[in-house]
Amino acid sequence: MSYPELAVHTFTTRSWSMSECIEGYARRGIGGISVWRETLEGEDLCTVRKHIADAGLEGLSLVRGGFFTGASAEERAVAVENNRECLREAGALGLPLVVLVCGATPGQTARENYEQIRDGIGLIAGEAADLGIRLAIEPLHPIYAGDRSGICSLRDANNLAGELSLPNVGVAVDVYHVFWEVDLRDQLQSCADHGWLDAYHICDFKPDQEDVLLDRGIMGEGSIALGQIDQWVHEAGFEGRREVEIFSRKWWERDQDDFLDRILEAYDGIYRSS
Repeated sequence: MSYPELAVHTFTTRSWSMSECIEGYARRGIGGISVWRETLEGEDLCTVRKHIADAGLEGLSLVRGGFFTGASAEERAVAVENNRECLREAGALGLPLVVLVCGATPGQTARENYEQIRDGIGLIAGEAADLGIRLAIEPLHPIYAGDRSGICSLRDANNLAGELSLPNVGVAVDVYHVFWEVDLRDQLQSCADHGWLDAYHICDFKPDQEDVLLDRGIMGEGSIALGQIDQWVHEAGFEGRREVEIFSRKWWERDQDDFLDRILEAYDGIYRSS
């Protein structure tokens, strides 16, 4: 069985090297790959780009840029330079999208974080456009509002994209972060209607998770209405790949082939059962 409509983030199989990710995904007929910068450490970018292409995978995105906020102007300037380096990496890899985890600085107000995020994206958007790269704002679950993201709902992400009103700035939707939103269906439709729905990430939210960052569930292990949300995403007009993004310390300690096969079994049961 092959999975041309599916992509996997390299951080999902964190214990694998870049080459192992590429070969492992291609061997299963998975269609796409989103590359995490952590997986790239020590790698030659031109070699990675060729390996992805030779394996028949589509490179979807580089993860992640962002973290624009800071208590001082100097901190924010460093963040912008880091994002410029991220853009250079994406360009070298031929990746058309950079996913932005926007950042939040403890002690700052929500408004301060929001404005610093808005201004930071504004500073790099033109350079991204020159490279043919889109920037995707990823809203995070409110549990991360204190120190990881001042954008904590799809409504917030849509509002920010609308305020920026830049042709290469959109949104990445991860079900883990937005499943709880009462108006999610309407926000997905609005996002798509404006041309902002650039990426769609899947996993599951375990109510009994042991770690708020590193214990995401394989699809079907948690409380997200995955089938219903998938229907809404596609009704809104999304035509891209579903991207598996799972952080699991438990699974990273196990055989990654087994982990990936378990993911695909769960995927079959939820997304191919009808």
